[in-house]
This record gives sequence, C-alpha cells and structure tokens, in this order.
Amino acid sequence: MPSSFVGELFGTMILVLLGNGVVANVVLTQTKGNSAGWIVITAGWAFAVMSGVFTAAALGSPGADLNPAVTIAVMVRGGYDVMTGLLHMVAQVIGAIIGATLVWVAYLPHWAVTKDPGSKLACFSTGPAIRNPGMNVVTEVIGTFVLVFVIFAIFSANGATAGSPASGVGPYLVAALVWGIGLSLGGPTGYAINPARDLGPRIAHAILPIAGKGDSDWAYSWVPVVGPLIGGVIAAVLAMALGM
Repeated sequence: MPSSFVGELFGTMILVLLGNGVVANVVLTQTKGNSAGWIVITAGWAFAVMSGVFTAAALGSPGADLNPAVTIAVMVRGGYDVMTGLLHMVAQVIGAIIGATLVWVAYLPHWAVTKDPGSKLACFSTGPAIRNPGMNVVTEVIGTFVLVFVIFAIFSANGATAGSPASGVGPYLVAALVWGIGLSLGGPTGYAINPARDLGPRIAHAILPIAGKGDSDWAYSWVPVVGPLIGGVIAAVLAMALGM
C-alpha cells in the first residue's frame, strides 16, 4: 500500500467534512447559518479544498488528488501506476464516507427538525436543479474539465514554479479555482466535479440512521461519477497535446 493512501483518506475526509458541513449549516433547520445562501456554500467548499490539500500533503500524499477524476487524469499522463491510482480512489471514497458521517454527528439534533428529506440528502450528495441526465452529465464534464485543466496549468512548468506568481501558493489557487467553478458552473447540478465527494457521502446517507431521511436518489448517482471522470480524461489528454 502506498504511503499516499493515508494522505488521500484523511485529506478527502477533511474536504467532505468541511464541504458538506457548510451545506448542512445553510440548509438544515435552526442552524446558525440557515439560509445563508449559495455564496456561503461555494466559499465553504473552497476552504474545504484548501484544508484537504494541506492535510493530504502533510500525511504523505503531496499530489493531494482528493478526487478520482484528478487521479485518473494523472494516470493518463503517466503519473501513477494502475495499482497506486486505484488505491488512491479507494482511499478517497473511504475518506468521503467518514467525512460525511462526521457531518451527520456534528449536526445530529438538526436532522429531526428539518422536515424536507431533499434538504437532508443535499448535505451529503448533489442533485440537479433540472433533472436532465444527458445535460447534467455534460455540465459535470465541463466543470471537471475546468478543474483538472486549470490545475495542470497552475502546476505546469510555467505555472507554480520558482519565481512565478503561483510559486508556493498552489493550494490557495486550487481553492480559488473551486470557488470560481461553484459560482459560475455550480447552478445546474451542484458541481460535484468529484466522484468520491458524491458517491462516498451518498453511501453514508444510505446507511446512516438519519432522522426523517428519504431515499438516496441512486437513479441519479451515476451522473456525478461518470461526468467528472470523462471531464478529467479530456483535460489530461488536451493538456498533454498542448504540452502543458
């Protein structure tokens, strides 16, 4: 097992704990942040990404993928062997399940007083504003393409290198990138842009004894997995073609 396994697990755990935590703060009843809105959610997810990246790096995963779409993209570019890539993705899903479970514990009194089952599911996984699976996939492809392509740009030879504007601030730039994706492209699907971030918490939603929960919307669950994986591969191929 690669040493990066622990980093990916704990980094993704922190990512989901803080990311889904801000959603819970905004949508659950009688929280201090109730109805704070989309800007707060997108900002919270940006800080969650930053925190997850630093955690992963500190615990042995300097690449801090935290996202199977990123891991697949790195594999396409020859950065990981197949086994290392698969173990990263397993760690990410496990970490996401743990992070989502901690959100449930942190907000334990609020599930019962929140009447809408859909709001409870939103604290775990994404769902579309307008259910159109084909276009929902396209939205996730576009959002994840932007995420992965710009990450490669940030850390390219002309990006976060010594003496460049990006030197030493890569995690902050990636956080800002995720914030921008949420603000600009998050409206149609809630910008999963990360299969582990959606699948792991959806599994947690299905198995946890959440008061008054509804179903876990497994009919939609393939969209935030397939779309991001496609987007990541396209970004990797184009980045290589452009010499990035």
